[in-house]
Amino acid sequence: MTVSDLDSGYMQRALTLAQRGLYTTDPNPRVGCLIVTDGEVVGEGWHQRAGEPHAERHALAMAADAARGATCYVTLEPCSHTGRTGPCADALIAAGIDRVVVAMQDPNPLVAGQGLAKLRDAGISVDCGLLETQARALNPGFIKRMQTGMPLVRIKLAMSLDGRTAMASGESKWITGPVARQQVQRLRARSSAIVTGIGTVLADDPALTVRVEDWSTNNYLGAVRQPLRVVLDGKLRLPLDARLLSEDGDVLIISQASAVLAGALQQRGAEVLTLPGSGSGTDLRELLKLLGERGCNEVLVEAGPMLAGAFVREQLFDELVVFMAPTLLGSSARPLLSLPEIGSMAQQRRLQLDRVEQVGDDLCLTYFPA
Repeated sequence: MTVSDLDSGYMQRALTLAQRGLYTTDPNPRVGCLIVTDGEVVGEGWHQRAGEPHAERHALAMAADAARGATCYVTLEPCSHTGRTGPCADALIAAGIDRVVVAMQDPNPLVAGQGLAKLRDAGISVDCGLLETQARALNPGFIKRMQTGMPLVRIKLAMSLDGRTAMASGESKWITGPVARQQVQRLRARSSAIVTGIGTVLADDPALTVRVEDWSTNNYLGAVRQPLRVVLDGKLRLPLDARLLSEDGDVLIISQASAVLAGALQQRGAEVLTLPGSGSGTDLRELLKLLGERGCNEVLVEAGPMLAGAFVREQLFDELVVFMAPTLLGSSARPLLSLPEIGSMAQQRRLQLDRVEQVGDDLCLTYFPA
């Protein structure tokens, strides 16, 4: 059966449903599902939270007996293995679904085409690849982690028009306006972990939590999932009264200091780990491997020019999100990134501009590595 314009419309609706899980499904992917009989939508659903029913099961529950002989549109290949929930491929077969249209194959090695094969073996017509580009854009971190073991890394920076991030004294609140800061809350909310350095913590004492009251929510956000907050603190200088340790959510401190110094921080609820170090501090690649092993899909780096520059220098980032304010801080203010001296134009580091958005009075520039 050929894919039609009607199929595209139904799949677009499934993608819209999947978007509702943007802030809540981690470490699982965001997935939407639609069930259609004779041109009528009889069931729809999205994956809302890890450990809860998948999108297909929500849609099947709504459709009930009307699912028999229907077409199912789903943004990711139905799972074929048993995790915290049973295989969705089996549920579709048992419901009597006649046709399944899938946006993309699941990159998870535990599935990776096996769900599609199970459906076909049961006599169900299967089409895969409809609106795949849009489906992949929903889950860039999940896809990267499944394929490489590493999370997607997004570096967030705020700067003045002349490329400065703070005054020479370290004062930086606030360069950007309230709308841009609301956008940062959304970036935090979709992230599995936030990585910062001890210098930023000592200078600003940030909480690095998601503050829903700071931005317009929607009726499907549900309870906020606080991302893991990771502090690179080689000598364990984190104060015991730091806001990080007083707010909800887990804190992971990466250090090269002795276990004796870690005890007090552990009593405050933080986890302290030692990772191999490089000449300039923590081995960032090993850090990302660790976060990938812990199920982190998207990592947000909110740090000063030294740590942010290290991620750029080692080419360990996937997106650079720069909020630019219409203000000037002067040549003595701190730079955007700390990078090795570039001696010629031939050595410059090019980036690829993906999009430009106006957020209040500021601009949000998103770049990919060239």
